[in-house]
Amino acid sequence: MSERLEDIAVQMVTGGRGLLAADESTSTIKKRFDTINLESTETSRRDYREMLFRSDEAMKKYISGVILYEETLFQKAADGTPFVDIIRAAGSIPGIKVDTGAKPMAKYPGETITEGLDGLGERLARYYEAGARFAKWRGVIAISSTLPTRGSVRANAQALARYAALCQEARIVPIVEPECLMDGKPGDHTIDRCAEVTESTLRIVFEELADARVSLEGMILKPNMVIDGKNARKASVAEVAERTVQVLKRTVPSAVPGIAFLSGGQSTEEASAHLSAINATADLPWFVTFSYGRALQDSALKAWNGKQENVAAGQREFTHRAEMNSLAAKGSWKKDLEKAA
Repeated sequence: MSERLEDIAVQMVTGGRGLLAADESTSTIKKRFDTINLESTETSRRDYREMLFRSDEAMKKYISGVILYEETLFQKAADGTPFVDIIRAAGSIPGIKVDTGAKPMAKYPGETITEGLDGLGERLARYYEAGARFAKWRGVIAISSTLPTRGSVRANAQALARYAALCQEARIVPIVEPECLMDGKPGDHTIDRCAEVTESTLRIVFEELADARVSLEGMILKPNMVIDGKNARKASVAEVAERTVQVLKRTVPSAVPGIAFLSGGQSTEEASAHLSAINATADLPWFVTFSYGRALQDSALKAWNGKQENVAAGQREFTHRAEMNSLAAKGSWKKDLEKAA
């Protein structure tokens, strides 16, 4: 595999393959395990992720890379094989989440700043040595009738740009994720408001990336779709696709090789439907794919249910969702394919 950042970035987003976000923090995966009444221990987390990473068909055909949590990057399967080796053997690329979370931003009520820049250069060198070839950092932008403030967006964009520059110096492809949240209230979070906030956020992010001298050809953008809030859902699939493409064409340089959408609280089928409709749009200047967590894992987690005898059932569910999103990355997902599963 080429070690050039540009080549790795292209490999992450092409061929109908996309990214599995398996980078849930220990507290987040505990919440997921709570839904199946499973205690979150190092062993249960290992068993769950091993079930996903050993889904051979899904990993080889549909998953280009896996975003790992630090614990998982250094973890081994039950038989002692490092997870990184399992992922590579499937032809997939190991990656790593490097931010330490969004924390309340001083003097900015209701807004956050993502932390984790201190010592990041040294951590990236260790992650590269362990096999990671891309990284992820998530900035969180709240939407309401009054938020976000320009100061909050600028601060998060600067952090994203500094992170991206450090990654490229460490020979690691940065995924730049400015997520405009979709939990707004009805009235505050229309699709128009989401489009306005997403467009202004992306403009500022790319200004900061330019100032930080980040090579656009060696990065991936992981944005939200332009969508009304989950408590205010009215927009059709076609409208979400149209508004999303419009905002991205206004803000994202064509030098960026690919866009890998986050699912951001959408249901599994919604995430596939919206991605497919976006890819069915003509003349996109970038490769467009998925970087999904829950939208790839939810049905697999329920089918597995923490039991060894359910591993094959969990893998079938994961493979189905990976296939559906692969079709969506080619613009050819259809709802009736879900019923055929």
